[in-house]
Amino acid sequence: MNVTIQDSTLRDGNHAIRHQLGPDDIAGYCQAADLAGIPILEVGHGNGLGASSFQVGIARLTDEQMLRVARENLKKTKLAVHIMPGFATIERDLRPALALGVDVVRVGTHCTEADISERHIQFAAATGVEVIGALMMSHMADKHQLLEEAKKFQDYGALGISLYDSAGSYLPTDVKEKVSHLVDNLKIRVGFHAHNNLGMAIANSVAAVEVGASIIDASIKGFGAGAGNAQLEVLVAVFGKLGIDTGIDLYKVLDCADFADGSIVKVAPIIKPTSIVSGLAGVFSGFSKHVDRIAEQYGVDPRDVFFELGRRNVVGGQEDLIIEVASSLRGKGRGRNC
Repeated sequence: MNVTIQDSTLRDGNHAIRHQLGPDDIAGYCQAADLAGIPILEVGHGNGLGASSFQVGIARLTDEQMLRVARENLKKTKLAVHIMPGFATIERDLRPALALGVDVVRVGTHCTEADISERHIQFAAATGVEVIGALMMSHMADKHQLLEEAKKFQDYGALGISLYDSAGSYLPTDVKEKVSHLVDNLKIRVGFHAHNNLGMAIANSVAAVEVGASIIDASIKGFGAGAGNAQLEVLVAVFGKLGIDTGIDLYKVLDCADFADGSIVKVAPIIKPTSIVSGLAGVFSGFSKHVDRIAEQYGVDPRDVFFELGRRNVVGGQEDLIIEVASSLRGKGRGRNC
């Protein structure tokens, strides 16, 4: 059995440090990943191309700077970007990225809004690069609705589709139910992107492969939003023990982890109490730092903020609602010091 690992360390991991990856971080990790035989490496702002902004975080480097450094340091590993229509436009963001030598384009939408990806997918596919659709916050839709949305990606020309457990709320039974339904009813590859809010990222990734997923996302040391992603070096070891071939050299991916320890991963992701609440509430993992900061500012319990955001079905890109929720809780006497 063969599985393609897409490494999201230099994209999802950017969330963990407020999008402050520098050129040396990117160059060094790209070199290590290339030596390890990691097939695809995703690079960019945590929310993808064109997302650097006051609302979701100003990146230290521009998209062009990040991609130039990565391209110069990747020889065998494919360079990938993540884009979200609404943040990224074709002319301002996608076309220049492709001109810099991007090999794989991941187009992400909310799990019920695949139709907004049509132009982006068709444009990228027409250039000959590999295009993957991503259904984000996928816990918010049942398997039948996810299939209908995934079929849109397939019709637009995507070569694969990944389910994102953006809130880290899945259990293995959820993964198997939804991934198997897509595998059984699509003609394109199916993948899975885990978050570790409930400590299930590795188990969920294994469950996805057991029912036919062939693209699995992971990051070194679990470096990613909130409680982090599936831990890449652990996943490679587990897959190896299960006889699942990733093509990645175990010792060299462990070297990647050592490199990351001394540079980009200043504090390894852990499952904090608010991470657990985020997973239970079904709230995007990338909200973690915003919620902690705003809850402290308004003197309210961040756990209450997460549960209220979950009740409102808030999704990525709606970070401004965190302030509204915190203010509302404070006004209702839900502050820590009330």
